Amino acid sequence: MKFSKFCQALSNRAGSSKTFLVALGLIVAWAITGPYFHYNDTWQLIINTSTTIITFLMVFLIQNTQNRDNDILHLKLDELIRATKDAKNVALCLEDLDTKDLHVLRKKYRILGEAQYQEPTVAEEGGDALITKKLIIDDPIPSMPAPCPNEETKKP
Repeated sequence: MKFSKFCQALSNRAGSSKTFLVALGLIVAWAITGPYFHYNDTWQLIINTSTTIITFLMVFLIQNTQNRDNDILHLKLDELIRATKDAKNVALCLEDLDTKDLHVLRKKYRILGEAQYQEPTVAEEGGDALITKKLIIDDPIPSMPAPCPNEETKKP
């Protein structure tokens, strides 16, 4: 089994209610055994070591799962951008920009989004007054970064 499939399966099981109940049961069992072991250092070390190891491994499991989900989401968005007639295909390579450039571009889109609407107007619909905002669709798109380099021209 591939590591990513293993992580996905383990992540699905780790996030289930059954796993939570098992973990809760183990903690209750550990707490109940405290008087039997006289609350000694070994008894405390068992829960501390167990939770530390599980937490350490879960960090990598969660990161792997999030990376995979993020890649899938990006592929879906890339396909939507590619398939949309009016979309700017240069947006497909935004992951190549640094954080500063992404913030600048995001700010331009936010300004564009706010400028897309005129003052509210009142429209009649079915006899009831309905307040709407008129969308202005002819506004220019913010300046985008240079087009993505082809895979052949990308430098490692």
